[in-house]
Amino acid sequence: MVDVAGQAANVARNLRYRPAAAVREFAALVRYAVTSTTTADPVLDADWDVLVVLDACRADLFREVAADADHDFLPDRPGSRTSPASSSEEWLAEVFGAASDDALRDLAYVTGNPFSASELDAGRFRAVEEVWRYAWDDDLGTIPPRPVTDAAIRTWRDGDADRMVVHYMQPHFPSIPAAEDGDADGGIELDRFGETDLSVWDDLRFGRRGVEEAWTAYRRNLELVLADLAVLFANLDADRAIVTADHGNAFGERGVYGHPGGVDLPVLREVPWCAVSPTDDRTREPAERDAAADEPTDEAEIEQRLADLGYRT
Repeated sequence: MVDVAGQAANVARNLRYRPAAAVREFAALVRYAVTSTTTADPVLDADWDVLVVLDACRADLFREVAADADHDFLPDRPGSRTSPASSSEEWLAEVFGAASDDALRDLAYVTGNPFSASELDAGRFRAVEEVWRYAWDDDLGTIPPRPVTDAAIRTWRDGDADRMVVHYMQPHFPSIPAAEDGDADGGIELDRFGETDLSVWDDLRFGRRGVEEAWTAYRRNLELVLADLAVLFANLDADRAIVTADHGNAFGERGVYGHPGGVDLPVLREVPWCAVSPTDDRTREPAERDAAADEPTDEAEIEQRLADLGYRT
């Protein structure tokens, strides 16, 4: 379902500066939720040993980047499928929450997405490693890909799971390369809009950032995580791996921005789906998990991580 409360907050902010755009976006969200007729493709029932989930990766962006020579481990023309969700929270509920115990019993889940804290029953899985609990980067406001890669390699080599899902946070904003260049994906004049930090989507809503600039930051974040996928697939002994996404992103199509749940727009529901044949060439020995690392159990810490990702206003 559409996050009505969250979208109402966006509308309330936007009404002060762009009232027509705010009303148009809210009307589109309602329309594309009520009129949803899309049939999702299966995820757990598909043929794979390892499923790599890129958070918020549009299929058209993936096709654009996969064609680069730097990513020769990917097919030149990757396919796409229809996701069961338009947000991470919804995807976890639809894919794992609705699954049978048999489907999860021999499945390992390695994740950088903090929604695992509220949306998963870890006891139903062979193993769950919430990498975001101990490898979060407060300065970046996200979790870089390498700790997720290392956790996935360790889990697959050392565990006894028959299948594994690896959930990276990229290319979901914030864009790590953009942040390293001094752009934190927000950074607009807060004295004009109040004290609350604004996301890249609010930048676009308010006309403070162009789509081309935001798309470039988005693309660079995908390139970052694909470099880690090359490492991952050179260190897994598996017959068949699939690269996909939980959902896409809207950059103003039909007046919608970001990835609200329950919205049946193609840019949100069409996700990459391409097969890769990994091999374990032992090119990387993964860093050991820091047993002394602080694992946040405090709800406020989890909420702060979700806010860093733009899920909370």
